[in-house]
Amino acid sequence: MLLHCAVPTAVSGVVAAVLSGVFAGGKGAIGAAAGALVVILFMGMGLYVLQRTAKSFPHLFQAMGLLLYTVQILLLLVVVVVFQDTTLFDTKTFAFTLLGATVIWVTSQGRAHMKAKIMYVEPESAAGGDKQAAASGANS
Repeated sequence: MLLHCAVPTAVSGVVAAVLSGVFAGGKGAIGAAAGALVVILFMGMGLYVLQRTAKSFPHLFQAMGLLLYTVQILLLLVVVVVFQDTTLFDTKTFAFTLLGATVIWVTSQGRAHMKAKIMYVEPESAAGGDKQAAASGANS
């Protein structure tokens, strides 16, 4: 799933860097590239943590997902505030690319999740199924 999210976000970052380079110069291209990189790093780490949580603690998955997305958006806001007065790159292209790349990441993640074949019931072996059916009284 990480690859299905990171690739469209990276492509959008390259497009944003090229367009920003044309319209805002070199600092615009650097700002757009930095914005896309920040989104890929933050959202990629978040997806990794969420997948590990789903495997280890499936009962906490939904709460962890909501908490994770809230923290990610707040951290992106902190990054924008921290870099608002920088002269390293164009802050407007950085902020717009950050916003656009975040939307593309979330959209790609939703699409990848819809296309994934995720089992919602754990399949049992034939021997394990007979034991459980006998224990529950299904054969009586």
